[in-house]
Amino acid sequence: MDNIGDFIIRLKNAGAVGHTVVSVPHSKLKEAIAMKLAAVGYLTAVETKGKDVKKTLEVTLKYEGDKHIISDVKRVSKPGRRLYAKVEEIYPVKFGKGHLFLSTPKGILTDSEAREAKVGGEQLFKIW
Repeated sequence: MDNIGDFIIRLKNAGAVGHTVVSVPHSKLKEAIAMKLAAVGYLTAVETKGKDVKKTLEVTLKYEGDKHIISDVKRVSKPGRRLYAKVEEIYPVKFGKGHLFLSTPKGILTDSEAREAKVGGEQLFKIW
């Protein structure tokens, strides 16, 4: 199962039907992605609830008026086909209106942060 793909599609679908909070099973990778999404401005808050095996990640979605801020997401690297990019191959998404999230040796970074840090990595997903 593709945990990252499931997570980002849950965020998109919850926003499409007007939910404010999404609860997903916790993992350190999902938490790091959610924190970066909140830092960039796609989410309002990220909380970890529960203990041990029953840990969940509660994410509060962000809206502009009554419109969800995430219009679409696209999974780039999939479990059956991993895609990596050198720093020279990282370009802006939607002419700078979106973000590409990468898993790098320096952690989860957006495309602009990866170019600034001069580091490449696995292309996780694009969001706009």
